[in-house]
Amino acid sequence: MTHHRYATVGGHRVFYREAGDPAQSTIVLLHGYPTSSFMFRELIEQLAGDFHVIAPDHLGFGLSDAPPVTEFDYTFDALAGITAGLLAQLHVEQYAIYVQDYGAPIGWRLALSNPSAITGIVTQNGNAYQAGFVPGFWDGVWEYHRRRDENTEDAMRQALSLEAIRWQYVTGAPDETLIDPTVWWHDFALVSRPGNAAIQLDLFADYATNPPLYPRLHEYFRKHQPPLLAVWGEGDQIFGPAGARAFATDLPEAEVHLLPGGHFLLETAVNEVAQLIRQFFSARR
Repeated sequence: MTHHRYATVGGHRVFYREAGDPAQSTIVLLHGYPTSSFMFRELIEQLAGDFHVIAPDHLGFGLSDAPPVTEFDYTFDALAGITAGLLAQLHVEQYAIYVQDYGAPIGWRLALSNPSAITGIVTQNGNAYQAGFVPGFWDGVWEYHRRRDENTEDAMRQALSLEAIRWQYVTGAPDETLIDPTVWWHDFALVSRPGNAAIQLDLFADYATNPPLYPRLHEYFRKHQPPLLAVWGEGDQIFGPAGARAFATDLPEAEVHLLPGGHFLLETAVNEVAQLIRQFFSARR
């Protein structure tokens, strides 16, 4: 059974889902753009028998607070800090991370700041190498970071549209009819709240701070050799399959699975992903 809870971290109300026995190993599920812990609604139930599961909504997303950009500096450093604060408040000292999209740079910062806390990594279309960026998709993001003006902002605002959010869900899916349209309407409604566009634009601009962290991250991989499972929607047109294969560069024992699906693989392959996670961690206990 999943519990729906709130905690106050740094003066902000953070929503999170929690399930499973706290005596079990903890796995922290970190969502991407433009969704929330809602993306893990089915996975949580499947993992709760084997793990203590925590899935927060980042500030500005889902049911967590979304303070205006004048009151909170929306960067990936700041979001990682909020996540670390939540875990400290919950007395979670060691945990595995499941990272997807934006969840990856947040998870990588947690690992870099406290390597001994990380017991394992599941990356589902969560990039850590230049090889993962699909050419063409990212050009506007890099340009927006270099030059924030009316023209580059207009291009980024397109990502906030209902059609762009739908595209993220259906592109690469083996059967579009398997995806409930409610999911993109749900995300669109939340990112369309007053003031939220400015939040998302700040994060779009800050995304370019993530690739410069990759050399440090790769050194962390080589030094600490965390167990890593990559379960990747092979049809993703944002983070391509090369991003999954790249983990073996620094983690020779990484387990990599390319599955039929897109950016939001859990919408069509949650059973397969859950089984791979259980098998992966069971073999390492």
